[in-house]
Amino acid sequence: MSKVEDFLTTDEEQEIVDAILESEKNTSGEIRVHLEISTSLDHYIRAQEVFHLLKMDNTKESNGVLIYVAVGDKKFVICGDKGIDKVVPENFWNSTKDVIQKSFKEGKFKEGIINGILMAGEELKAHFPWKPNDSNELSNEVSKA
Repeated sequence: MSKVEDFLTTDEEQEIVDAILESEKNTSGEIRVHLEISTSLDHYIRAQEVFHLLKMDNTKESNGVLIYVAVGDKKFVICGDKGIDKVVPENFWNSTKDVIQKSFKEGKFKEGIINGILMAGEELKAHFPWKPNDSNELSNEVSKA
């Protein structure tokens, strides 16, 4: 794959944005998806870098979740800020990774990302329920590099 734009169609991207909007309806948490072709860094380190670049570490309750995909490397990382990391069950990140990976292995990239978003959204809702004074702190658009 030579361009990140070839990974998902415009309609698939919109479905991902819709899943983010749906998940964030019930929580103060923030979910982002970031796509890029490749990185020369360790993928987890790059995901942490992107987390910071997208200002996901600046949310009021430290409850951002990033799904980072290096499409050309065929690698992805799901990570959360310290607020959510402290409260999720020990196996949460691995079980979410497994759900995404299962779909990815079947070539169902949009479905994998959406499943990850929905799982993260449920966990965020459990620990960071939406309150009337909550606002959407970050963009819901799929970011690309």
